[in-house]
Amino acid sequence: MRKITFLLILSLSTTFIFAQDESQTPTPNYRLASKFSPANLGKLVHSTTVRPNWLKTGNRFWYQYKTTEGSNYYIVDPDRRTRTKLFDNAKMAKWLTEITKDPYDAQHLPRFNFEFVKNDTAIRFRVTSTEEVEAKDEKKDNEKKADSTKAKKKKKPKMEKKVYYLEYRLGGNGLTIIDNSKDDEKRIRWANVAPDSSIVLFSKKHNLYWMDKENFLKAVEDEKDSTIVEHQWTTDGVEHFSYGGGGRGQTNVEKEKTKDDRKSVFGLWSHDSKKFVLQRTDSRHIKDLWVINSATKDRPTLETYKYHMAGEQEFYKPYVHIFDIPTKGMTEVKLDTTVQQSVGLYSHRYKKSDDSKHKPAMLLSKKGKIYFNTTSRDRKRFDVHVADINTGEVTTLIEEHFNTYIESRGKSIRLFNNESEILFWSERDGWGHYYLYDANGNLKRQVTNGEFHVDTFQGIDEKERVLYFTANGVDKNIDPYYAHLYRINLNGTGFKSLNPGDFNSDINVSDSKKFFVSNYSRVNTVPKSELRNSNGSLVMKLEEADLSQLMATGYQFPEPFKFKADDGITDIYGVMYKPFNFDENKKYPLIQYVYPGPQTEAVNKSFSPRMNRTDRLAQVGFIVVTLGNRGGHPARSKWYHTYGYNNLRDYGLADKKYVAEQLADKHTFIDIDKVGIFGHSGGGFMSTAAMLVYPDFFKVAVSSSGNHDNTVYNSWWSETHHGIKEEKDADGKISYKYMIDKNQSLAENLKGHLMLTTGDIDNNVHPAGTIRMADALIKANKRFDFFLFPTQRHGYGNMTEYFFWQKADYFSEHLLGVKVSDVDMIEMNRETPKDD
Repeated sequence: MRKITFLLILSLSTTFIFAQDESQTPTPNYRLASKFSPANLGKLVHSTTVRPNWLKTGNRFWYQYKTTEGSNYYIVDPDRRTRTKLFDNAKMAKWLTEITKDPYDAQHLPRFNFEFVKNDTAIRFRVTSTEEVEAKDEKKDNEKKADSTKAKKKKKPKMEKKVYYLEYRLGGNGLTIIDNSKDDEKRIRWANVAPDSSIVLFSKKHNLYWMDKENFLKAVEDEKDSTIVEHQWTTDGVEHFSYGGGGRGQTNVEKEKTKDDRKSVFGLWSHDSKKFVLQRTDSRHIKDLWVINSATKDRPTLETYKYHMAGEQEFYKPYVHIFDIPTKGMTEVKLDTTVQQSVGLYSHRYKKSDDSKHKPAMLLSKKGKIYFNTTSRDRKRFDVHVADINTGEVTTLIEEHFNTYIESRGKSIRLFNNESEILFWSERDGWGHYYLYDANGNLKRQVTNGEFHVDTFQGIDEKERVLYFTANGVDKNIDPYYAHLYRINLNGTGFKSLNPGDFNSDINVSDSKKFFVSNYSRVNTVPKSELRNSNGSLVMKLEEADLSQLMATGYQFPEPFKFKADDGITDIYGVMYKPFNFDENKKYPLIQYVYPGPQTEAVNKSFSPRMNRTDRLAQVGFIVVTLGNRGGHPARSKWYHTYGYNNLRDYGLADKKYVAEQLADKHTFIDIDKVGIFGHSGGGFMSTAAMLVYPDFFKVAVSSSGNHDNTVYNSWWSETHHGIKEEKDADGKISYKYMIDKNQSLAENLKGHLMLTTGDIDNNVHPAGTIRMADALIKANKRFDFFLFPTQRHGYGNMTEYFFWQKADYFSEHLLGVKVSDVDMIEMNRETPKDD
């Protein structure tokens, strides 16, 4: 019989009551876990990537990079292979001190937001001093009142921090004060300004309104100016079938207060500013959903919003309107509104070097054509169309059909060669690849081909007819999730890897397509950044992340691994996180952090300083692992991605269990009799399902904000990835059949310890899903734990840190046999400054 001794341990931090087990189960180490809080990590890890800001002239870019020595700003000229500091930090600190009369030094400069001017030979930026001056808006108001015969006694002026708008000529020896303006252009959130700035559109009382430039400038000065002239364009707009506006996230009280305000309207302008294309959705027939914020200052507040749940017969009805600016006429794109489908408009993409403040959303086509797509309700049909901007007549260009859902990633078409050719992404052969069409929708050729996944479009060199893109799985000797940059000629020849290596990379290609910045790492390597050219040749090394302070804390990289799925064939990739005080002679409980996808997998492939869900939890005294599963990430084959179709609850669980068993077989320090699991959202749904499908294997779960009952979750996610069946009766009437397994149907299977949590105003995964799970467990006479986070949406916001320690407590008690006895969360109190 195993000997157990009960001990009470008092320390400077948390007090534990635990059963000491001679099997050498580790003692929870809250002090070690607290060292890696998000607040502390911000002091230990600074920049890990180079984010290039490409300039308009040449191929140059600038970037900011922070290390333990402070921030530096660099300008890179790839053509000359030079990298120099944008300015001398010590001199900049001296100039700022002299001008603002506030002290600066080289290591503690403010974070600048640069604007390049004068053909990229100078920069302008603003700094705010501690000196207080009379607010300019207040000064204008006082001047108006002084001129009024009814002016009252002048009030004490409103004060504000003085702002300096400064210019630095590159290579110069000082700063020039431009003015003291806070911003040279006041932001008006409701205004949709035409590309030529001649007219401004907005929504009011659910209808479309407009005003000219002269009146808009009045609004910039004072939105309540009574002389502003505005014009109503439409009259049939109503709530939930409006021309803009919207109040998602507003309480009913807030909606009432703002009902007569000007609101934003989103749409796409023609490049000549003569047309405006707006998508309008009729959701009046969609049922309401509600959340209540009980922890408000006054009365609890109700938030009412439209929410379409999976399997409901109703569906959103999309309309696309074309507004003619000169005539104030309106035309509709000819859509079949009797068919349940969604519509997506294709938009113009600005150059990365375009730093213009005014960048209105515009149509993809510069010739005024309206390119758009339609997706059927069951997501098995995806079609690309073009509409005539004057008549609204529609021509279908590309038709895509599949027996499972059609992946929406990468569905943005690319027009080039004077809009005579179209590049289209598809998984029609089982892998994601690019296909080339002419402007009439005739297939010219498949551009990329093979057993790999083309992921992101990075650009086309039209003159050379070369396509640049990232892809996964090309090199069969490395992790298939690692993304790299490739090039290929549009005729399908010349396929080449531009940054090969055993790592994952994040790519940023210049507008000219001649150079790209690659940020690369694995979870177990220091992040590095480099500059390469379009042939893949290294131009220069840029940065290597400064992890010196992190490593000084005892941090250790996690360990990637690969095992087989439950079929014994498919490779499953994961990452193992150990305590930094790891002792191979101890037996550690195993905890899985899960997110089932299928739109992604919660497995890091690059180094990340965000470790709240993995590295940090491991420090308490666990082996924490993340791993994929069949039916997970779309960056593999279509077969892998859609493995869970029609079985969205259970599809990934067998792989999670089988990989855990393989890990324990390989590593004697893993205690396979103590397996926990946790996850958020879809991971909350999956972790509870694991406890109920394999109740003798998974012993403890913390399931946060889970969509346990997908019939009360949004239709997009579960109808897409699980499937919904379209049926037609004898009269041709279409109905939709949706059947999905729910976690609560297995409530009677619970054997271990389960904690359910949710935010009380979660308007994404509604609290009803968690509450229904709790209801089923109660009716099954099961003991479990339930926690509600007041005032929190889906992500728990400012209560995330509290949730981390709550989760640590739960796993500590039920996997380590140690129950925390303090009423205070000491680790949180230690980091919170106290007022005198």
